[in-house]
Amino acid sequence: MPGNHDYGGRWDQPAIADALGRRLNDCGIQLLRNEIVDVHGLQLLGLDDLWANQFRIVVYDAGKPSIALSHNPDSADDPAWHGYRGWILSGHTHGGQCTTPFGFAPILPIKNRRYSAGAFDLSAGRHLYVNRGLGYVRKVRFNTRPEVTVFRMVAATAAV
Repeated sequence: MPGNHDYGGRWDQPAIADALGRRLNDCGIQLLRNEIVDVHGLQLLGLDDLWANQFRIVVYDAGKPSIALSHNPDSADDPAWHGYRGWILSGHTHGGQCTTPFGFAPILPIKNRRYSAGAFDLSAGRHLYVNRGLGYVRKVRFNTRPEVTVFRMVAATAAV
């Protein structure tokens, strides 16, 4: 799923994201842009970028387990998620890049400032995880460590 910078400096150049998609496809990598793929019964929803006005919730099977990939965590507040049960994995914030010792991040490129980094219970079986990532917008990080997150998935056991 593409992020805002995949659409150029002002996030308004879809041709750049299209070219990226073609190049990745040539390398055998599928870029999900408001699409679903099924991986052994797990639905992966790859959603396009919110700031580029390309974000759309796709039709999914509510009876199957699913994980949604959406670059900007602000997308988790979209009313179209009503009824979705599963995890939404995001990034975009860089964890604020620079945070005070009190946890305030003055550089946080989202509307819902609650979503700076970490896990959030959004209720009704919907959860959000915001990864701090490795990169930066400005060439500085202070009190915000880079992050690579590893999720361990296990099969659910049948109710007896």
